Formats: sequence, C-alpha cells, structure tokens
Amino acid sequence: MDTVFRDVRLVDGGGGPSFRADVGVDGGRIAVIVREGTGSRPTGRRTVDAHGLALSPGFVDMHAHSDLALLRDPGHEAKVAQGVTLEVLGQDGLSYAPVDDRTLAGVRAQITGWNGDGRDVDFTWRTTGEYLDRLDHGFGGEGIAVDAAYLVPHGTVRMLAVGWENRSATDAELGRMRRLVAEGLEQGAVGLSAGLTYPPGMYADDAELTELCRVVARYGGYFCPHHRSYGAHALRAYAEMIEVARDAGCALHLAHTVLNFAGNEGRAPELLRLLDAARAEGVDLTLDSYPYTPGCTTLVSLLPSWTAEGGPDAVLARLCDDATAARIRHDLEVAGSDGCHGLPVDWAAVEVSGVADARRAPGYAGRTIAGLARERGEEPWATARRLLMEDRLGTTVLLHVGHEENVRAIMRHPAHTGGSDGILHGAKPHPRAYGTFPHYLGRYVRELGILSLEQCVAHLTSRPAARLGLSDRGLVRVGRRADLVLFDPETVAAGATFEDPRRLPTGIPYVLIAGRFVMEDGRRTDVLAGRAVRRAPAP
Repeated sequence: MDTVFRDVRLVDGGGGPSFRADVGVDGGRIAVIVREGTGSRPTGRRTVDAHGLALSPGFVDMHAHSDLALLRDPGHEAKVAQGVTLEVLGQDGLSYAPVDDRTLAGVRAQITGWNGDGRDVDFTWRTTGEYLDRLDHGFGGEGIAVDAAYLVPHGTVRMLAVGWENRSATDAELGRMRRLVAEGLEQGAVGLSAGLTYPPGMYADDAELTELCRVVARYGGYFCPHHRSYGAHALRAYAEMIEVARDAGCALHLAHTVLNFAGNEGRAPELLRLLDAARAEGVDLTLDSYPYTPGCTTLVSLLPSWTAEGGPDAVLARLCDDATAARIRHDLEVAGSDGCHGLPVDWAAVEVSGVADARRAPGYAGRTIAGLARERGEEPWATARRLLMEDRLGTTVLLHVGHEENVRAIMRHPAHTGGSDGILHGAKPHPRAYGTFPHYLGRYVRELGILSLEQCVAHLTSRPAARLGLSDRGLVRVGRRADLVLFDPETVAAGATFEDPRRLPTGIPYVLIAGRFVMEDGRRTDVLAGRAVRRAPAP
C-alpha cells in the first residue's frame, strides 16, 4: 500500500452520511476503506494522521478558463490549492481549437482579457486533438497541474467556417461546422460550448445550434451554453436553450446559472420551476454556478452585437468614429444593448479588473468606470471608450449586478454542480478564480448551512463526474481513481477577496491526483499529475 490516511471523516461524494474510516491508496487507486471499528487497520509505506480532516473526491471545476494557464504555469496554485483535480475548458464558445492561422489570431485578440494575448505560449496545435495532446505533454513531457477536459467552442468553429459576419450560415458552412464538431468529439472533446452574448457565436440562430447539438448527441456529449441573456430576458433565454436541447435530443448543461441585473431579484424559484419541468419531461439537464454575486467578463462584450461584425479591428474602427461611437453610447446607456443583457449599462457597477497592457492603459484596475469618469471630469462613456481603444479591447471587468438570494436558491438544486468561471488574468481578478470551492465549504456549508457538507461535496464531485461520463471518479470507492482532497471542515475558507483576489485558501492541506500528492502539508509540490481527459465517442 502506498499511502494510508488514518481516521478521516469520509465524505465519499455520494451525498450520504459521512463516517470515520481509514483509506488506503495504492497504484493511483483507492485500495481499501475500513470503517472505524469494523476490521483491522490497513498499513502502508506512508501513513498520514488525518484526525480532524475530511477526505473527499477531488473537486471538478465545470467551468474553467485555464486554457492557456495550464500551459504557462506548472504550479497552477489558483486551482490546485482549492482541491480542484479536474477542470473543464473550452467554455463560452471561445477557445483555441480547432483553428487555422487566421482564426487563431482572431480568437487570441478577442479573449485577450480572459487569458492574455498568448505571446508566452507556443501554439503548436490547430485541431482539438492536437490541443489535448499538448496538454498531455505539458511541461517537458511531464504533464500539467490538474486534469483537463475540453468542450468544442461553437464561436471558434463559426469563426473558422463563417467568419465574423452577422448572418445565418449557408448549407455548406453549416456542413463544415458539423464536421468540425464531430472531429473534435472524435478526438476526445466532451461536448460543445456556446457563447451567445459573444461574437461571432451570438450570430447563430437556433436552427444552427440544434443541428450542431444533434452531432453532439450522436457522440454522447453535452451542450454547455452561455445563453443570450442573464438580465432582461433571462428566463426566455434559459427556455430557448432547453428547447434547443430537447429538439436535438442532446444533454444540456447550463453554464454559470445565474439571474442577474435589475428586475431579477428573487426570481430564482421561477427559473428552477422551468428547469424542473424540463427534467420531468425527460430533458437531461444539469447546471453549474459560482458562489458570488458579481460577474466577470470583458468590457467590449457589453457593446451591442452589431459593433462586432467583422472582428476586433472593425470594433476599434467603429469606436474611433465619433458618429458611430454616439450610436454605441445610445444603445448602451439608453436602449439597453444585447451585450449588456438587454438593459442600460450602470457604469457604477462596472469595475475594471485588468487591462491587457498597463503601459498603454495605466491606472484603471480596481476602479469603476463611473468613478474614473468623475476623477477625469468627463462622462462615463468617454472613459469607457478611451479605455477600449487604449487597451485594444483587452480590458476585463467585474459586474456588480448579482442577487444573493438567487445564488443561494440555485446552489440547492439537485442538478447543481460547481463551476468557478475563473478568469485568472488581470491585475484584480474575480476572487472566484482562487476561492470558489473553499467558499462553498466555508461560507455556504459551515457558516450559513445552505447545504450540508455531504450535499455540497456531492455537488462538487460525483455530479460533475457523472455529467462528464467519468465512471472511475467522483466517489471514494475501492477501485476508483485516487483523486482526493483532505480538508478541515472547521477552518476551510477562501482566502481570496475582492480586495486581495489571489490569496490562497486555508484548511486544505492535502490534494492528490491519481494517488500523487500535488498539495502536501498545505504547500504545492512539484508533481505534474494532470493530463487531458478524453471522452470516448459513443458507438
């Protein structure tokens, strides 16, 4: 036996009562579980006295933006220190495979605010399979910090097949998109993501999405949309995605399930009734959320969709033209742009979290657009416009638009899983990137009692593993992979705050991936146990 954990509180991921036990690990798998008082205690080459600690399966981040971070940072403490052992990448319809040279340049420019511009990454891949291979080889062939699964990003696929045009795809273009999605799934992707408030994915109609979801269904994958509105038309947008999935016969996983912005206070019960009705009718539906009220996105994404046709250079050209900029301002501040979820923007709620280049755009991070404008003696739109142009659309922002009662209600749902939506880039990132999982355990379990410890661990482990089709993970059972977290239920907490967003959590001393210690005594080891997780296509 490689390692024995003595006297743990075993929270096995199944949602049932926890119990005292010894757990033995051998060859990367769970070899033995002995309940307290039921048999002889196992022995191993190493014994860890885990009295006072809970042992659970490794946490699965169902919505991660570590697509480049895993290739530039071998430590990746932002996630490892939280107990995350698997991340799902390729989110919100935009990522770096499949691409050609032109599309890669467009994607890099568009999501600079999420991941940086990538100048420090060697883009040796073009296909989904090649990207997964790159993750496998990681650093010097040794792998990456945590395991990673991948969703084929619809917006990138559309960029490759159609470009940046605001129109329906032709039959030939739709056929190419179907082939690209099928190839990605054959190469190991677990499903399809969409970003329907981000160009060019937002230009797709439901018929296009349904056709692509039919391809996903044939391969046993799932559809993960960032849908068309989380604000004025949020319930209608959720219903739209349910209809797409139902018509396609495709499993549905709703990304960062929230009801934000003015007018959605206390409306989570309406949303949950909608989801329950769909599940009762046979729709295979799950969801994820993060335990915070503010959101995080790029500043440019708030602009009306018509501004993005033609790509980032076209957006900058429109911002430079005074007459066009006045039209953009009207849509943002008066009409309510579709990029701002159908509501007029509240510049006091838009806080700059990072810029692509602080030399070009200094002094913005950590300040609201309204506050910066007051200091400069100008209108907020003038500040936002200048920042977009100086930073060449690379600015990320926090949106202080959420409602705590909705966050709490959604996390209780039986189809709920945890997803950080963590953007690691920027001077002042959202603390969810560094704190989502311990925040669930510390704030919403121990302090507020919104979920029991056993319920919460199931949300973060077995439920996402089931959605991903991973039969050897998500539960502490003999024979399963030893992806494990040991934490102190009395002290576990997110260190990250909005003031200090990169502070690491407390109360998580040990994390293992495939039986190898990636956190030991509260410190990151040099072990690179992560690999790409490929879903075998359905026959």
